[in-house]
Amino acid sequence: MDEALLAQAAKNGDLNAFNRLVLEYQDLAYNVAFRLLSDPDSASDALQEAVISAYRSLDNYRGGSFKSWLLRMVTNKCYDELRRRKRRPTIPLEPNDPETDEEIESPNWLADDSPSPEEEMMRMDLDKAVQDCINHLPEEFRAVVVMVDMQAMDYQEAAEIIGKPLGTIKSRLARARIKLRDCLQQFRELLPAVFRLETEETL
Repeated sequence: MDEALLAQAAKNGDLNAFNRLVLEYQDLAYNVAFRLLSDPDSASDALQEAVISAYRSLDNYRGGSFKSWLLRMVTNKCYDELRRRKRRPTIPLEPNDPETDEEIESPNWLADDSPSPEEEMMRMDLDKAVQDCINHLPEEFRAVVVMVDMQAMDYQEAAEIIGKPLGTIKSRLARARIKLRDCLQQFRELLPAVFRLETEETL
């Protein structure tokens, strides 16, 4: 797929080109929305609204990565939904940690890969635990974790989607990983052995 050619054709009014681009990225966009919102219906709604907004805003597309442009719209729709939820009674989010630039090695076990059959049940429990901890992150931390650690995007792509400087993305990710690490202590028995041993040694 030549994204640049399809994006230009879509901007020129070619609906088929636009639909091909959406089909190419809709699974990724849905996964991002689901991880941010933790609800399949809300994720589908956010994706649908983002696609409609993208189509209506094609005149504003200025080139570059169409994927990043579309995912930015999906992320913004998710932010809108999260803000609406904050106006309803919810479990309070954890207070922000002090500013820190500490980096934690990327937890590759968070990535969305398919577990082997014998690991499936444990992986499902771990996934639920991880999602619960993600749900308690502030939205700006949640987005970088989903994009970098769960969808395997690089820092630059996440920065383009979120619309923040690269340094901000790195700082938010470091702080988000600290919050996740602390939250996951209550689920230590579900963590991979290497990570579990490391956390036990720090107690």
